[in-house]
Amino acid sequence: MYVADSRASTSAASAEGAVRPRAGRRRAAVAPTVLALGTVSLITDVSSEMVTAVLPLYLVTGLGLSPLGFGLLDGIYNGFSALVRLIGGHLADRGGGRHKWVAGFGYALSAACKPLLLLAHTLTPIGLILAADRTGKGLRTAPRDALISLSSTPETRGRAFGVHRAMDTAGALFGPLVAFLILRATVDGYDAVFTVSFCVAVVGVLVLVLFVPNGARTTAARAGTQTAPQKTSGDTASRPTLRAALALLARPDLRRVTLCALLLGLATVSDSFVYLLLQRRLGVPDRWFALLPLGTAAAFLLLAVPLGRLADRVGRWRVFLAGHGALLLAYALLLTSWHGTALPYAVLLLHGCFYAATDGVLMAVASESVPEELRSSGLALVQTGQALARFVCSLGFGAAWTAWGDRTALTASTVALALCALFALTLRRPTPSAPSEGLA
Repeated sequence: MYVADSRASTSAASAEGAVRPRAGRRRAAVAPTVLALGTVSLITDVSSEMVTAVLPLYLVTGLGLSPLGFGLLDGIYNGFSALVRLIGGHLADRGGGRHKWVAGFGYALSAACKPLLLLAHTLTPIGLILAADRTGKGLRTAPRDALISLSSTPETRGRAFGVHRAMDTAGALFGPLVAFLILRATVDGYDAVFTVSFCVAVVGVLVLVLFVPNGARTTAARAGTQTAPQKTSGDTASRPTLRAALALLARPDLRRVTLCALLLGLATVSDSFVYLLLQRRLGVPDRWFALLPLGTAAAFLLLAVPLGRLADRVGRWRVFLAGHGALLLAYALLLTSWHGTALPYAVLLLHGCFYAATDGVLMAVASESVPEELRSSGLALVQTGQALARFVCSLGFGAAWTAWGDRTALTASTVALALCALFALTLRRPTPSAPSEGLA
C-alpha cells in the first residue's frame, strides 16, 4: 500500500515518477490481469502487424501512392485513434468497471476491418477502413491501460506496463515474420495476409472475453492486498463524467505530462516512414521489406521489462526522455553518409529502445496523477494529445518529403525533436526533496 507520510514527500515521488519500495519488502509479482491482457495484445499484434508490415509497400509500390498520399493515410491511421480515445476512456469509467467490454468492442471492430481490405483498391475506401480499424484501437487502448494500472501497485506499475508491452511486442515480432512467409509462399500474397490477419484477430477477441476480468473485479482483487487506495484531496469529489475527465487537466502534473507528450509527438516520425527511409538508403528488395519491423520489435521485446523496472527505480521521466535521446541517434544515423551493413541493425535497435523506454513508461507516469475512478479517462487524455501530435507529424513529414525530399524532411524532424526534448526536460524537472518513505 502507498501511504503518504507528508505532502512534500508525495509530490517529490510523483514529480520524478519513481516509487521506491522499503528495504526488505518483497517485490510483488505481476498481476494475472496483466498477463491475460498481455496475451490478448500478443495475439492481436500478430494480426495487426501482419497488415502494418506490408501496408506501406502495398500502398506506395502496389497502388502508386505518393509520399504525401501515404502520409495522409498514415495520419488517418493514427488520427482517428486519437479522436475516439477520450470516448473509450470515458465510457469505461462511466460504466463503473466496464473497462473489459469497451476494450473488447474495440478489439472486435479492428478485427472486422481486416477482411474488408480484400475489397478496397483505391484511396477512399482504404482510408475509411483504416479509420474504422483505428477507431477500434482508440476505443480499447485507454481501458486496457487502465486495467493494467488498476491491477498493479504503485511501486510495480512500471514493471507491469513493461511486461505487458513486452508481450505486446512479441506479437509485433511474429506478425511481420508471418506476413513475410505468406508473401513468399502464395501467389496473391496481400489477400492471404489480410485473410490470416482476420482469423488471428478473432482469436484475440475470444481470449479477452474468456480470461480477462472486469475492471471492478480487478480493482477489488488489488484492494485485497492493500488497506486503502491512494487518494488526493480532490479525488473524493471526482465523478466519472466527461466534464470531470477534462477537468483532470487542471492538475499541474497531468497537464505537464500531456503537454510534453504532445510536443514530443509532433517531432516523432511514423514507423512506416522510418522503414521506407531505410529501404531507400540501403536498396532493400521489396520482398524483404516486411522484415524491417522485426528489428524494432525484437529490441522492444528485449528491453521493455528491464527499462520498466529501471524506471521504477531511477525515475520514470528520466527513462522516458532517454528514450527520445535514442530516437534522436536513430535519426542522426539515417542522415549520415554511412552505408555499412550494421546501419539497419543500429537504427532498428535504437528505434526499439525508444519504444521500450517511452510507451509503457509514459502510462506509468500519467497513472500517478489520476484517481482510480477516472484512470481510463486520464490516460486517454495523454494518449489523445500524443496521437493527435503524431497525426500532424505524419501529414507534415509526408508533405515535406514530397516537396523537398526525404533528407530535408528528416533533418527538420531531428531538429524539432531535439528542441522539444530540451523543453520537456526543463518542464518536468523534478523538485529536489527527500525520497518518499511511504511504502508499506
